[in-house]
Amino acid sequence: IINNYMDGTQGAARDKASPSGLLFRDSRRKVDYVLAYHYRRRLAQPSPGVASPEPRHGSPSLALVSNGSTGKGRAGPWQQQQQDDGQRGLQECPGLPGLQAMELSPLDALEEEKRLQREEYERNLLEAGLEIEKDPENKSQGLSFVRIHAPWQVLSREAELLKIKMPTKKMYEIKEEGGILKTLNEIWCKLTEPLQPQVPQQENTKMKNLSYPFSREKIHLYNIKDKDTFFDSATRSRIVREILKRTSTKARNSMGIGTLIANNVYDAAYPLHDGEYEGQSDDMNERKLLYQEWARYGVFYKFQPIDLIRKYFGEKIGLYFAWLGLYTEFLIPSSVVGIIVFLYGCITIESDIPSKEMCDQRNAFTMCPLCDKFCDYWNLSSACATARASHLFDNPATVFFSIFMALWATMFLEQWKRLQMRLSYFWDLTGLEEEEEHPRPEYETKLLQKKLKNKNITTENSNEFCHACYFVCVFCLQNEKEKLTWSDRMPGYAANFGLILFMMMLTFSAVFGVIVYRITTAAALSFSTNETTRSNVRVTVTATAVIINLVVVLILDEIYGAVAKWLTEIEIPKTEKTFEERLILKAFLLKFVNSYASIFYVAFFKGRFVGRPGRYVYMFEGYRMEECAPGGCLMELCIQLSIIMLGKQLIQNNLFEIGIPKLKKLLRKLKDERTEPKEMDTNQSKDPQQWDLDYILEPFTGLTPEYMEMIIQFGFVTLFVASFPLAPLFALLNNVIEVRLDAKKFVTELRRPDTVRAKDIGIWYNILSGIGKLSVIINAFVIAVTSDFIPRLMYQYAYSQNGTMHGFINHTLSYFNVSQLKAGTQPENSLFAQEVSFCRFKDYREPPWSPHQYEFSKQYWAVLSARLAFVILFQNLVMFLSVLVDWMIPDIPKDISEQIKKEKTVLVDFFLKEEHKKLKLIESFIAHDKRKHRSGTKSKRTRAASFSQCHRSPKGSFTSFSSQHTVV
Repeated sequence: IINNYMDGTQGAARDKASPSGLLFRDSRRKVDYVLAYHYRRRLAQPSPGVASPEPRHGSPSLALVSNGSTGKGRAGPWQQQQQDDGQRGLQECPGLPGLQAMELSPLDALEEEKRLQREEYERNLLEAGLEIEKDPENKSQGLSFVRIHAPWQVLSREAELLKIKMPTKKMYEIKEEGGILKTLNEIWCKLTEPLQPQVPQQENTKMKNLSYPFSREKIHLYNIKDKDTFFDSATRSRIVREILKRTSTKARNSMGIGTLIANNVYDAAYPLHDGEYEGQSDDMNERKLLYQEWARYGVFYKFQPIDLIRKYFGEKIGLYFAWLGLYTEFLIPSSVVGIIVFLYGCITIESDIPSKEMCDQRNAFTMCPLCDKFCDYWNLSSACATARASHLFDNPATVFFSIFMALWATMFLEQWKRLQMRLSYFWDLTGLEEEEEHPRPEYETKLLQKKLKNKNITTENSNEFCHACYFVCVFCLQNEKEKLTWSDRMPGYAANFGLILFMMMLTFSAVFGVIVYRITTAAALSFSTNETTRSNVRVTVTATAVIINLVVVLILDEIYGAVAKWLTEIEIPKTEKTFEERLILKAFLLKFVNSYASIFYVAFFKGRFVGRPGRYVYMFEGYRMEECAPGGCLMELCIQLSIIMLGKQLIQNNLFEIGIPKLKKLLRKLKDERTEPKEMDTNQSKDPQQWDLDYILEPFTGLTPEYMEMIIQFGFVTLFVASFPLAPLFALLNNVIEVRLDAKKFVTELRRPDTVRAKDIGIWYNILSGIGKLSVIINAFVIAVTSDFIPRLMYQYAYSQNGTMHGFINHTLSYFNVSQLKAGTQPENSLFAQEVSFCRFKDYREPPWSPHQYEFSKQYWAVLSARLAFVILFQNLVMFLSVLVDWMIPDIPKDISEQIKKEKTVLVDFFLKEEHKKLKLIESFIAHDKRKHRSGTKSKRTRAASFSQCHRSPKGSFTSFSSQHTVV
């Protein structure tokens, strides 16, 4: 072993890997990060005609041209660089008695190029101070791992560069709220004690360590008990990841591990989990603790250990689960109110006068046929069940519930801001600066192509000149602040605009296709000779259409997710943060339209363009536009919303989330078994190591899918809640499972993610806020336009003779003279043929005996005015109440605001005292020096000056903890 770098000849003689699978083979140094790659040993044969074993350097270099071709012309700068690297790599191979020229196949040339890049990259990592342990490549092909350890010198250097806040020796008391709030908090803690997870807590919760960005000059101020444990595993892996990102190689100008993984030089790079999450071992680790107290369905009733989640997975994932937990908690009161509203509808259904009138068979309301020729006249009392069911959701309580949910959304967002600020304080995220991100590999590649094009490098010049130009180009790329302009991205922007427009049209086309299905199926079933089929046409068509629509939504959701990612990639965003934000916006826009397009149709368009008897609106010459049910469209809107919401939650959010990762894991395992030959590896230990187990797990791809499904659910809960008061209840039941499902996925099925520091949930908050404001407008229109709330209100207070709802059904039905039906549209073999002179239809129109027959009546315009007035009043009232709630609830809790101010004061005092102590020490030393040496002033000054400065030994350890005076 040389510098922890193992070769094949020495690997067998060494001890097997550490039993824990988390340490180097010396069982002392911790594995902070792992690089995995597949290798294939060269199987090339000597060139034909090679008679002597003399080495030739020209032939191998030709074999290392990019993509394996052996160009015979002048080599370009790229190829020349590969040739030089190939010659240098082959010349430096130790232990080969006579290097013989080999004709490499294209596959071997590609493998050789990857091997050289890996060697150069790992040499650069060693130069950066990291320590490496590598598995020997004993098989002809297989999987190998590079384990990385960061020593103290590297950790302290990088922590200072990254400005990572670490706890100092100074502790200060956290001021608690007094009075009645403290008493209520103590009572709440005692009541919820059985619900608390059994995880280690801080011994003294009233005291907090003062944190300060790490500085090697002030190392004596930090609470360092053990250098090996001062930086936890999440911080160590984060530091190593930063080094991996910025370490570059000359080959292909690879600027970091991201580019190397994109070029398949390495397969994966990941930090290790803390060990097994289950098993016979009594050793407890954070992963096992999280599994036992958080990631099992059996602990669904417990609170989440947010601090432990943050410690293990990082702040970004910790904030997601904190947000999800708060959202789930807020669904409890909204579910209770929704159940009360639903029960109110159940209790008052018997006393609802309009539904009674509709169900009363003595009120012989003969309705106009629902289709031409084959449909008969029918009695309104036959729709009694629909009318009674509509009252469950279309009652005055739904107006109150809509106002409540709008205020609920505002309070939820305000409470999240407060919780986010509290977590930022306790997690030392206050004052967190935006870190400079490394460019994405795709951006670097595009930038290099642009640079090469601008330099106009051609292969017509001499090899030496081209070789120099290549290095000049690479140097310029690394040093100049070159960037892609709008003209470079214009093709991507144009493709984005066109494809997003096309995808939206595809969604509308799918909705239109379902509408056509409903119309044609309803017409076809009306021709049936079976009486039962004809009587259940509306139920059959509605149920099947909603199921078809759900399947279409699920399929398009998966397609839109992939399309949004591809569209974002062709835009070539510079950083991962920019990439993530653009991806979120595109995916949300497409999935929002996909999920809600059919619901918007039922709520605001269905039944609005039907026409009237004698002048119906037709589609495809003979198919009438579909009408709402006699009880209104609100009941159908409720069915549509509930089936899509429950279907997405059950199938997409749960079954897909469980099944797809398991399927991917199985396929990857089968692929590895098929590609790797069955050879005995003498170096492989009997039990799989932690890096082997983690490699099998699914890689972490980000939080976007997790947030997206919850944001879409938030839309279902708020946007159309006036039509489905039970939506918060079903969302709550889903989220109780979702929290544990996500937890189990993160702990057991995913590789450990890289820890990312974040002080908020980013763009998701803006999307939530936008949905909350949009819900006010949509619910106002649902109540005013879709429900019968406004017509009932207008009738009771403007048209009713006794101020009651008696006569409301008759008031909403218009008359039509059946003799004015178009020829060929009258019912055939009607049972009412000789009795019916007038039929009724739902609309506000003038009767046939009026001079302005069938035109909109005065009642229509009065109701329309009332609807618009209600929308304006409702919207402004709810918006005002939301702003009032926002103003009354401060974004930062008062106690946290005071603690932040106190922390700043304590920090200043702490550093001033430390500086004062150093000055006192220096002064006392100088006074002592003066008394001891009365003569020799020069030596005293030199000694005092040397003492007042902090200097390091060659190994990097401190010889003195004193430092120059620091300005605070």
